[in-house]
Amino acid sequence: MKSIWYFVGLLLTTMGAIILISGIYMLLNPPPEHKVLAYLHPDLWWGIFMLVFGLVFPVLIRRNIVR
Repeated sequence: MKSIWYFVGLLLTTMGAIILISGIYMLLNPPPEHKVLAYLHPDLWWGIFMLVFGLVFPVLIRRNIVR
């Protein structure tokens, strides 16, 4: 039986990858209208953040840190 944290990690990894891909697309093809803080590229940062933490959960589960 898998822990719920395994599925949380899977969901974070999937959503992080989707957000990261859309952030890369928006970086390469910027929209014609400019937003106020668009130069910070929050979609790239959140995509990386969610992807990393989504990949950390299976490691923590294997070491029995998260139960």
